[in-house]
Amino acid sequence: MKTMRETLRERNLLTDFSEEHPYSLSQNATNDQNIIYHPLRNYKDEFQVLFDTGSSGLWVPSIYCHSPSCYKHKSFIPQNSSTFQATNQIFSIKYSFAMINGYLGYDTVRIGKMVSVAQPFGLSLKEFGFEALPFDGILGLDYPRPTVIGATPVFDNLRKQGVISEPVFAFYVSSQQENRSVVMFGGVDRAYYKGELNWVPVSEVGNISMNRTVVACKHGCQALLDTGTSLLRGPRGPVSKIQNLIHARPIGHEHLVSCQTIGTLPPVVFTINGIDYPVPAQAYIQSLSSSCLSNFYVRPQRVNESETWILGDVFLKLYFSVFDRGNNRIGLAPAV
Repeated sequence: MKTMRETLRERNLLTDFSEEHPYSLSQNATNDQNIIYHPLRNYKDEFQVLFDTGSSGLWVPSIYCHSPSCYKHKSFIPQNSSTFQATNQIFSIKYSFAMINGYLGYDTVRIGKMVSVAQPFGLSLKEFGFEALPFDGILGLDYPRPTVIGATPVFDNLRKQGVISEPVFAFYVSSQQENRSVVMFGGVDRAYYKGELNWVPVSEVGNISMNRTVVACKHGCQALLDTGTSLLRGPRGPVSKIQNLIHARPIGHEHLVSCQTIGTLPPVVFTINGIDYPVPAQAYIQSLSSSCLSNFYVRPQRVNESETWILGDVFLKLYFSVFDRGNNRIGLAPAV
């Protein structure tokens, strides 16, 4: 079975998808090696949705969408639900690789045993670029914010309705395809991490080093944990420096690395709140059937934007992550 990354690479969509997808109740989630998605249900329909900490809205395809992408995914049928309420509010989301537009609706949404009543969500009417993806829609877990969908996030609705006792969710991202990844709502399970959680008020990186030499974030920078991407993304200069240090050579949008060097290359160490989080070469280099590729990618930055890194599943497979929304902090510990 091909991973999501391999499928996207075949269609030249990998870079664009990763660019856009730069906190106990445990729910097993499917792990396609590079991404976490989970069944979402209403009255009769079930959808596979991507849990994305980089966005806050929820959307799924609708039966009224006639784009090729919608025909390849499960579609929401309003007539199947006695609790669905439509609105006249429309939304549009544009990605560099894809687009979606549709309208806002309300319905009862179920994630495992959790039920969110009158949950606002987007229903697509047109989609482009999602044909190759293994999930039907996206469920954002970021802080509430004005979005193109303009809706209260599912997590916040669950908290408001008393379904979740604590404003916390957590991720265990399995590094083995035969083992399921787990997302936890309302608490954490110590069985999925070793030692104690180290907390940081915000995701601040002190520096990034190799062989005790600082290669990025010399004066500190920001980092975001993002379950919606599988990569490690940073500014062009620091990423290019790391690519040179691991002797990666560009091939199109990818960087090819000699598979024979994986055992000799040093870890890349992210120092967060004074704690070192090493990422070994076996993690930041992906071994394919006939080649090896760097998992470091350039993240375009705006003019005068501070140095920011996106830490995706390459990092999250190594470290159990807790998003404590009540105290505005993130906890990290080595994953089992």
